[in-house]
Amino acid sequence: MNTTNTTTQEAFGHPKGLLYLFFAELWERFSFYGMRALLVLYMTKQLLFSDDMAFGVYAAYMSLVYVTPMLGGILADKILGYRKSIMLGGILMVFGHFFLTFEHPIFFYGSLGLIIVGNGFFKPNISSFVGALYKKEDSRRDSGFTIFYLGINLGAAIAPLACAWFAENYGWHYGFVLAGIGMIAGLLVFQRGLKSNVFGDKGFVPDTNNYNKKAFGLNKGQRIVLLAILSVPVFATIVKFHEFEHYLVWIVSAFLIGFIIYILSVVSNKEKKRLTVAIYFTVLYTLFSAIFEQAGSSLTLFADRNVNLVGMDAAGTNSINAGFIILFAIPFSMLWTFLTKRNKNPNSPIKFGLGLVFLGLGFVIFALSPNSMDAFAKTSMSYLVLGYLVLTIGELFLSPIGLSKMTELSPTKYIAFIMGVWFSANFYGHFFAGKIAKLTSASNGESNVFTEGIFGDVVSIVTGLQPQDVALGSENLQQLFSYVSVYASFGIISVIVGIFAILISPFIKKMMSGVH
Repeated sequence: MNTTNTTTQEAFGHPKGLLYLFFAELWERFSFYGMRALLVLYMTKQLLFSDDMAFGVYAAYMSLVYVTPMLGGILADKILGYRKSIMLGGILMVFGHFFLTFEHPIFFYGSLGLIIVGNGFFKPNISSFVGALYKKEDSRRDSGFTIFYLGINLGAAIAPLACAWFAENYGWHYGFVLAGIGMIAGLLVFQRGLKSNVFGDKGFVPDTNNYNKKAFGLNKGQRIVLLAILSVPVFATIVKFHEFEHYLVWIVSAFLIGFIIYILSVVSNKEKKRLTVAIYFTVLYTLFSAIFEQAGSSLTLFADRNVNLVGMDAAGTNSINAGFIILFAIPFSMLWTFLTKRNKNPNSPIKFGLGLVFLGLGFVIFALSPNSMDAFAKTSMSYLVLGYLVLTIGELFLSPIGLSKMTELSPTKYIAFIMGVWFSANFYGHFFAGKIAKLTSASNGESNVFTEGIFGDVVSIVTGLQPQDVALGSENLQQLFSYVSVYASFGIISVIVGIFAILISPFIKKMMSGVH
């Protein structure tokens, strides 16, 4: 094994390994977001699922995709290392995407199970690998993670347009095949990086003797592969019977709390404070994710049913957010570096607060769209694009910075697990996002918490629609109102929480013990 540390090799002012991880993640996200853009539309149009059923399956799938990284992080920390974990996860995801080409319930739910398990090994460990390329005190860390985030979103921007085009012109299954090809490309890039030795001594099996311990004729690595495959039907079943997912939420919460309490009991006081901040950031990110992740579900159907789209179909609108990330990721990366040199870079707690404020404003803009609706209750696409622009700014304040801070705030022995905890925010976020999405189901003018009381007043002011008038209107108008009433309400909630986070930022900053 060559353990020469070559991570000092640089490209564009960053460790050369970042370039390979950038492109590996780009293609992996191409596959993931290409499939995601098609999934709800495929279920409602091809499989003829109801909105509630499609939202339920989508939310269960997307939430589980982000709970398995906690387990994948622990296994990488203790047994597999980053390299083997990433390869195992990628291979499982390749099979998952290709199995979607078979229109049968076993293959449909089985493919989702494969992607859920594969992502658990891939996602937290490639992000942790990026952190391993930098020393903790390296001022390039935030900039490096923002560049890495650009790779994520290049894949996420191209995939919905490309996969949607193939699905539209040749059939749904060709769109899923293209997503699978993207995953293969990601694995090939990562493998090339390993052969080029750009990662130096990073990411290997942490304890070879432990890894090679045998039972039943298999070493620990082989047993993990076997258990990973055997867990696929379990996750597939959970997705199918998604209405019982709340039990899993309680189980995951108990596991998380127990393991975090254990970590807090064995680390220093300084590490305890930092870890507490990491948990606080994860809670804020959970709220962000629950609102933001309407993008793949209710916002896709909103675009399909109530927006006059120009130049793309509803699946393609999933690329708008990622497209803005591509435009702004490098300028934001340069901005942080510029402000750091002048000692004016806002600290992380303030950035998190601003992220929530901009997210909320983006959804308020979506909710303003009925002010320009036509006779068919369809709104101008300009609101959709502008709303995505504003919430994308919020995402750049919060998400890549969160990735960076997790690697700085985590005790060294538990970095991959804490990265998994960070991604658990997406597990909870998607679970609650499914609940929010179901609130947008057309309800024939029925009243709900967002059409009465203070929320009702806010919704009427923002949307320009009165519930009593909507109840007497067309089905399309009722459908539009069901979307924008929810968007207005949660947009305002996000703004309020964001302002509160900014106000308490000095206290949080003090607990970070020197981490910016």
